[in-house]
Amino acid sequence: MKGALSMQESKNDTAAKTLAKPSANSTDYLPDPLLAEEALLKVQIEEAGYEGKRGVIRDVAFQLEAGEWVGLIGPNGAGKSTTIKAILGQLKDMKGTLSRQGTYSYIPEHPILYERLTLWEHLELAASAWKIEDAQFIKRANELLDIFRMQAVKHHLPSSFSKGMQQKVMLILAFLQKPDVFIVDEPFIGLDPRAIKDFLELLEDARQQGAGVLMSTHVLDTAERICDQFLLMNEGRLVASGNLQAIREQCGLTQGSLFECFNSLL
Repeated sequence: MKGALSMQESKNDTAAKTLAKPSANSTDYLPDPLLAEEALLKVQIEEAGYEGKRGVIRDVAFQLEAGEWVGLIGPNGAGKSTTIKAILGQLKDMKGTLSRQGTYSYIPEHPILYERLTLWEHLELAASAWKIEDAQFIKRANELLDIFRMQAVKHHLPSSFSKGMQQKVMLILAFLQKPDVFIVDEPFIGLDPRAIKDFLELLEDARQQGAGVLMSTHVLDTAERICDQFLLMNEGRLVASGNLQAIREQCGLTQGSLFECFNSLL
């Protein structure tokens, strides 16, 4: 399925962390119960870029643990989207190593949808690709359609939808398979405040139950509130990483907000 990407990788036999109580928007989210305490994602990129433009990003190294929410922060052109593309295996010109476990869902910055498929047909196609049983698919799909208030248009073509409604389709597709890792690129563009709230609650519910989240965003106040760790990028390199306190120490602002630290490091 274009846009909502699923990748099945190796699983470890040690038990996952204890699951937390689901939120009000919970849809019985349960990621793979056999994932290891070892990181879901380990990234060591020496260099990555595009044909004719190599080395767009260099020396990018980090990992994503189960139940962790990592914010990928940086100005336009910092290399955030290139980093995500490298992780997803979309770049031919990439030197380094990637270690991945579990299933992945990718939410792109711009919705990628088929013009001649209805919303429901998009969901059916994704469920078929992921081999989700019919009864489970119907239950899950309708729960997500209700959460994002898209039930009335499920048999309509997304080409008739607003930008925000098209983005909701991408969110529904991403949550349909209950992945172990969410990779999210600028998800808030076009979404109304209620949709943002519902989206963040679903992600938080998934995180509490063991899923990892890597999210690129420019909405720094939201990132500061929800993320456990941060990766600050500029000109294709990591300039700071860690939790908020570590970021503050690296930029010399002991009480600084993420916004203030961000600006001091650029």
